[in-house]
Amino acid sequence: METPVKYMFVLAFLVSMTIAGLNGVIGTGYYYGPCGKHDIEKEAEKLEPCTYAAQHWRAPVSERCCTVMEKKVKNPACLCAVLFSQTAYNAGVRPEIAVSIPKRCNIADRPVGYKCGAFTLL
Repeated sequence: METPVKYMFVLAFLVSMTIAGLNGVIGTGYYYGPCGKHDIEKEAEKLEPCTYAAQHWRAPVSERCCTVMEKKVKNPACLCAVLFSQTAYNAGVRPEIAVSIPKRCNIADRPVGYKCGAFTLL
């Protein structure tokens, strides 16, 4: 009689650990976004030097903007999330113009052709 009870406890333990493990994996997926552990809205604030250039096609792109953008293009998924963030929207950033900034900065190692919503990085 003791043996089946031990097996039931072992089985219950394994089931609970499996469920806990799956919840951890699923929870991790929701916690980490396209910018990893970094908050998208805070990442958007870092692109503040690019605001004017992201509103006007012919606006000159500052060196400071290009420096920040060079770091952002290393993770194009994060860059796209930032361009469509509430912070960028509130600042008047136009994503269709903002996707042209890496090219306007002459960043050689940029993800040309990466789909960013309805737009493509140039």
